[in-house]
Amino acid sequence: MMLKLKNESQCRWDLVSLGEVMLRLDPDEGRIHTTRKFSVWEGGGEYNVARGLRRCFAKRTAVLTALADNPVGRLVEDLILQGGVDLSLVRWVPYDGVGRAARNGLNFTERGFGPRAAVGCSDRGHTAVSQLLPRDFDWEAIFGRHGARWLHSGGIFCALGESTPAVARAAFDAARSHGTIVSYDLNYRDSLWRSSGGQARAQEVNRALMGSVDVLFGNEEDFSAALGFAVEGTDPGLEDLPTAGFRRMIEKVIEAFPNITAVATTLRTARSASTNGWGAICSFAGEFFEVPQTDIDICDRVGGGDSFASGFICGLLEDRGPEWALRCGVAHGALAMSTPGDTSMATRSEVERRMKGSSARIER
Repeated sequence: MMLKLKNESQCRWDLVSLGEVMLRLDPDEGRIHTTRKFSVWEGGGEYNVARGLRRCFAKRTAVLTALADNPVGRLVEDLILQGGVDLSLVRWVPYDGVGRAARNGLNFTERGFGPRAAVGCSDRGHTAVSQLLPRDFDWEAIFGRHGARWLHSGGIFCALGESTPAVARAAFDAARSHGTIVSYDLNYRDSLWRSSGGQARAQEVNRALMGSVDVLFGNEEDFSAALGFAVEGTDPGLEDLPTAGFRRMIEKVIEAFPNITAVATTLRTARSASTNGWGAICSFAGEFFEVPQTDIDICDRVGGGDSFASGFICGLLEDRGPEWALRCGVAHGALAMSTPGDTSMATRSEVERRMKGSSARIER
């Protein structure tokens, strides 16, 4: 099964992402619990893909989300504007002055260094996006009148509230009815599912959506916790993850959901918070491709998987083939983790140089 992409001349957007955009507060080299100042960024698993495609690869992207209309929401808006992602689909929710009815999500993140792992502390209960309903967007206008070549969402969005899986279902159904490719990043977060049914509920929600997915992203924890497919023969203590186990797991996923054309997963070995083994493997139309792990230095690992996804999607949007797409994703993810913040600061020329194996010598 191959992907049948709509012609870009028929569509206003190359990709639309459905998910939450939070305000990230970063203590830089410090710790959350001892800092006296924070740097701020915007970020969110689904949004990061749209931003990476826009800023690094010059694709036309938009974000489907909701924000409470207060100064924090307008700060998030300003940050999104700097990234160039289209805000015309954002739903602005009135703010009651306190945040009892709806608020904007906050994400406190410290990067980690050497033996000290990165730490994330989210404050996102009762956010505006968690209360979205399927009727809150005009799906026919988005995917019919305006048109999008690709829709991206994931398990983080679906875990945010009781209604968000139904929103994802409405978006997927509308997208597929208009020939839009659908991708999904499982992105399992125990903290998000813990109070709403845990892994059993996550698997119920995710498996119900898989029949509408064309391209699936995940890692070893995602495929096990979010879908119930164990990765055979893996051991976090090993120097290199055995890719044979991943291949068998991917084959199980495709056997269960034959509509899925591509399954892609990053391969990561955390030697320390500052040095990771980094690579990827994918199956596309039944054929496997792999970029073996090599060690990379990490400034900020948050968002590396999202930048991998945006690079991979770029390759498919441009019909470069799965091997090029996989190498592009690995290169983009590595470069994104060399800078702070959730989102990529890489340029396309930097990505393509890394794909060719260039060094880190200074450019003048």
